Amino acid sequence: MTDIPKTLAEQFSGHFGDRVTPCGMHRGIATVEVSADNWIEVCRALRDEPDFAFAQLTDLCGVDYLGYGQDEWETTDATVEGFSRGVEGLGPGRFSWSERPEADHVEHRFAVVIHLLSFTHNRRLRVRCFAPDEGLPILPSLVDIWSSANWCEREAFDLYGIVFEGHPDLRRILTDYGFTGHPFRKDFPLIGNVTVRYDSERRRVVYEPVEIEPRVLVPRVRRSDSRYKTDDIDAAAGAEADGQVN
Repeated sequence: MTDIPKTLAEQFSGHFGDRVTPCGMHRGIATVEVSADNWIEVCRALRDEPDFAFAQLTDLCGVDYLGYGQDEWETTDATVEGFSRGVEGLGPGRFSWSERPEADHVEHRFAVVIHLLSFTHNRRLRVRCFAPDEGLPILPSLVDIWSSANWCEREAFDLYGIVFEGHPDLRRILTDYGFTGHPFRKDFPLIGNVTVRYDSERRRVVYEPVEIEPRVLVPRVRRSDSRYKTDDIDAAAGAEADGQVN
């Protein structure tokens, strides 16, 4: 991630001071971080101040940083099953619902990320805000600033359990009625809680225990060891021979 251009960084520091922390650039979009206490104030200024004029909120999503940086792909050493076979998963989500672990205390676990667009300056901005309490993540709603945040906040509430204080209609939007838990949290089992299907004999939806065993599918990885080097040499020799024959 590259540094934010000096002129843009000066705009943020000059207007917001230490209320906004620049985090760099990625694919031409600047990222800044704002605390929960300054969330509403900064977002309103980003919309109303002429130097920023971010009139549109194009996206809002939740993020769970539990297990951030962990890697489950065992591709360093070959096994009898090969690189592309399923391996034992030990990361977040790889467990049955009855054996679900308690999430450890993770500082700055849940965050909300918004993407803003300024038509005036032809500029995009990414803003991240961490919920202060990972046990019950709560952040102020942005619906009064950008009405497009309405359904996006409902989705983040449904999938991550992030509560948006002041939202006019905060209820689930993707999961079924009576759904237990928040499926995008890293401590939610990837196999789910129960299997849901329609029973033609009972003429209704039934819930049954999950029979799927969680595992990780590892992509096939081409290694630069002696086996593949020999194959490349043979292929090159064959191509040269074909050229001489022709």
